[in-house]
Amino acid sequence: MDAGTEGVTVTSGAVQTAVQGAQENMSGVWLSRYEFFSSSRDATYEGKHYVVIVQHGSRLTAQSLPGASSNPDSPLTLELTLDRNVVTGVWTEQTASDGYYQGARYHGALQLLVEPTGRRMAGKWVGFGKDFDVNTGPWELRLMDRSMSKATLERYSNAPE
Repeated sequence: MDAGTEGVTVTSGAVQTAVQGAQENMSGVWLSRYEFFSSSRDATYEGKHYVVIVQHGSRLTAQSLPGASSNPDSPLTLELTLDRNVVTGVWTEQTASDGYYQGARYHGALQLLVEPTGRRMAGKWVGFGKDFDVNTGPWELRLMDRSMSKATLERYSNAPE
């Protein structure tokens, strides 16, 4: 084997390890964090939710835990598909009826890359704003706990800091 072939083998091994890490079960409690620009307030804000991801094959579904939103009473749902280390899908957030967005329902698309450790996903969201403009911003999910026991879910049923 020459040096060139050996280098290819190492690279292939690294790629294979990254793919295997992303194919592990992604179920658990995750911290979801996204940023958005509010044109009416001329400022950038972030939304945080503790979500429970459940994986069935290549399909991931996520739902925020009760009381686990930085914007009280604004539940978040995600419907995602995992293809090796790429996660693609849709998001929906129902804003609080007594909050700034007065119960508006926002939704859009999301694409994330899974890090080789399988403990973080990061990418971008896209969606329509209230003025019928197309918005985008960063979105990340960080694994908090693989357990989905009652005690774990209760521990994360509060607003993220």
